Amino acid sequence: MYSIVKQIPTGYVATYGDIAILADLPGHARLVGYALHALPPLSDLPWQRVINAQGKISLGKTFPGGELQQRHLLEAEGIVFEANGKINLRHFRWQPKR
Repeated sequence: MYSIVKQIPTGYVATYGDIAILADLPGHARLVGYALHALPPLSDLPWQRVINAQGKISLGKTFPGGELQQRHLLEAEGIVFEANGKINLRHFRWQPKR
């Protein structure tokens, strides 16, 4: 699944569920979240490009301050957050070529 996350281009996002499906693990979005959470702090994997199915950041209490860090990284890539804190998935969702 890490190889799939590496393919998400700058300026785009995918959901945990998207990654699970592409990794042939449909229904295991949480597993994707656990795997990304387990990354070492200096990983070059673009973990910030993976969000929840509602278009929101899902770090919550497990990574204090992580939500702001992820938001800043995504905004630096040109991703725009709506007033409600969501990313417009119709515009920014990565659709890999199959």
